[in-house]
Amino acid sequence: MEYTKPLARLIEFFQKFPGIGPKSAQRMAFHLLKMPLGEVQRFAEILVEAKQNIHYCSVCFNMSASNPCEICSDTRRDNSTICVVAETKDLIAIEKTREYKGLYHVLQGTLSPLDGIGVEDIRIKELLTRAADGNVKEIILALSPSVEGEATSMYITKLLKPFNINISRIAFGIPVGSDLEFADEITLAKAIEGRRLID
Repeated sequence: MEYTKPLARLIEFFQKFPGIGPKSAQRMAFHLLKMPLGEVQRFAEILVEAKQNIHYCSVCFNMSASNPCEICSDTRRDNSTICVVAETKDLIAIEKTREYKGLYHVLQGTLSPLDGIGVEDIRIKELLTRAADGNVKEIILALSPSVEGEATSMYITKLLKPFNINISRIAFGIPVGSDLEFADEITLAKAIEGRRLID
């Protein structure tokens, strides 16, 4: 079946989102078309506002409308501990546990040579700069236990060894091959509590 051009373009656009196939894209497009025009316009405004106002924090590279971000600016946080995550969505998942009180460092990805993502493409250099400032006593590696996550963790561990900082990994209560964003709060809280030092 051929869709009218505006509908086809809308469905095609929704398919650009991760995990959205043709059927899901079609459902989203039809749902959007059933919404009142005012709601659709408000949705469009919210999208533009988010795109214009959300940037990367210059300290930890979390997505935020403020710089430094809300977490880096919070004086109640423990600035001697940095939790390293791949993406902002992983930071949000850990924050939901309410167990972790330190700071974060968002790498903006993991090493993946097959996808052309190398050391210069993620925020490892900036992590080393933060590790060298003298305040940091522990760095927690909270990367998904995928091949890319493991490779990134091993590479970062090697680079951090000369700093004489405790390096720990979150415990593997999270299923291998899954992403942090899909883990429930209890599993993530236990993983943070049960972290271990890397020898």
